Amino acid sequence: MKGLIQRVRHASVTVDGEITGAIDNGILLLLGVEKEDDEASADKLLKKVLNYRIFADADDKMNLSLTDTGGGLLVVSQFTLVADTRKGLRPSFSSGASPAEGERLYNYFVEQAQSLHNPVATGRFGADMKVELLNDGPVTFLLEV
Repeated sequence: MKGLIQRVRHASVTVDGEITGAIDNGILLLLGVEKEDDEASADKLLKKVLNYRIFADADDKMNLSLTDTGGGLLVVSQFTLVADTRKGLRPSFSSGASPAEGERLYNYFVEQAQSLHNPVATGRFGADMKVELLNDGPVTFLLEV
């Protein structure tokens, strides 16, 4: 399971002209699910996302987590994140989970996130989404479990 996190001032997801999720200060998470992923993978990544120290403390050092700050978490499914781009000029998606399994684990991840953190907003799995954000820093990390 891969998660691309971006520290944002605000972020939103729109599907068919309707905002499906929006946050103010917090983390935009682009979430990719691979074939071998399971609930344990999702739990491990979620723990990392919620506790990764990317927010400034009183000394302007990255020592605070999303849990510490109480910021928002916007979770957006991102199938292309699991593409193998090492060879050629066309990405391979052979390591990606099937759409049904990807959606199941995405929904599991979101449910777990909502039980541990507030606020949590989402996109819509499998939809053509428009994501808007103001990256703060910019601060962006690829987390893998």
